[in-house]
Amino acid sequence: MTQRQVFPALSLRTLALDCGRGGVALVEKLDLDLPSGTGLLLKGANGAGKSTLLLTLAGLLPPLSGRVDLVGHDPETGPALHYCGHRNAVRPRLGVEDTLAFWQALNGASGLSPAQALARTGLGHSARLDAGYLSAGQQRRLALARLLVSRRPIWLLDEPNAALDADGQALLATLVGEHLSEGGLAIIATHDAIAVPGLRTLTLGNGA
Repeated sequence: MTQRQVFPALSLRTLALDCGRGGVALVEKLDLDLPSGTGLLLKGANGAGKSTLLLTLAGLLPPLSGRVDLVGHDPETGPALHYCGHRNAVRPRLGVEDTLAFWQALNGASGLSPAQALARTGLGHSARLDAGYLSAGQQRRLALARLLVSRRPIWLLDEPNAALDADGQALLATLVGEHLSEGGLAIIATHDAIAVPGLRTLTLGNGA
């Protein structure tokens, strides 16, 4: 843990978890026990079940069998997790700052202001633009900014480094490192390395 503990201590645990789609299991008999401050990279070939596992952990897909538990989380404090999929959920004709304000209103204003989060992710100069004018990498930064305006202890991130340039990759590593140092937990599906010390790796499928 760390001297900058912000989030209450909790653990994400799975017990004999099978998950898949259409009744076909992609991940089988998975046992995890991930305490606060843990970062886990999900690796594997396309179709190995990385996205399916994230969706199951997020509660967006029901498990085929087994269970997912959040130990130590008090529902009275609000939702425990952010799920950030491989799509950016950006409306082209909605302003950049308005997009972030929408997500903050939906998820709760428990973090940075939209203006602060845009500055933090290098998008302050684009705040008044329609989101459709952003490049693919900038839209990915906007998706990451959603994590900053509403604080939640668990981040489930699907290919968060997609379309990011070198500076964007460094930003992602910094944000994940800071989140873990505050007692957060991050599970990240990715084909690429993320420069955060101490990340664990789980390879799904045949290990490709």
